Amino acid sequence: MPLSRIKAIAFDADDTLWVNETLFREAEREFCVLMQDYLPADRCNELLFAMEMKNLPLYGYGIKPFTLSLIEAAIEFSDGTVPIATIETLIARCKRMLEAPLELIDGIEETLAVLSKKYRVVMATKGDLLDQERKLIKSGLEPYFHHIEIVSDKTEVHYQKLVNHLDISVEEFLMVGNSVKSDILPVLAIGGHGFHIPFHTTWIHEIVKEPVEHPNFRLLSSATEMLELL
Repeated sequence: MPLSRIKAIAFDADDTLWVNETLFREAEREFCVLMQDYLPADRCNELLFAMEMKNLPLYGYGIKPFTLSLIEAAIEFSDGTVPIATIETLIARCKRMLEAPLELIDGIEETLAVLSKKYRVVMATKGDLLDQERKLIKSGLEPYFHHIEIVSDKTEVHYQKLVNHLDISVEEFLMVGNSVKSDILPVLAIGGHGFHIPFHTTWIHEIVKEPVEHPNFRLLSSATEMLELL
């Protein structure tokens, strides 16, 4: 379907607008150092991921759910003997994640500044409402967005509701993001367009190994490439 029909462009937030995933990877490495008296690092990472997946349906996505999983993992990995000081360290570490300076992805503000004059530009992301709103304000990108959508997860149903809310047809909708699983495949499944801009670090839960072959899909190396296509 031609890109000339596009009326609304939605952007994922974390690792599409600003750097996020590296904060989690650093926190995981520090956690496994704290747990080194109980289990080796590779086993720590494996079991921590399993803990996050177990808690995901209950807690959802974001730094605060991640913190709860770290605390639960520390208690389980140590058979309940982890010192209170270690729990306090984990809480303090995650507070630092919430307060960390925001680093914009290269070229994203330039791209938004141009596209927001031609299209309805939307931020569509999942995660904690308070945290995502805080990051958006801190980023300085808020003026470029026509609409903000923060959801518990990204599914075909969620995207269809967003398209309906924008009062456009799905063929007029483009989603841009770093995750094939969350940002691209559900949108392609309902008939929209997807631009994938990979980030150098991807959470294992979001990795899709099979290549995407779809006429509405494009793989880009940077956000500014969009300016040549739209």
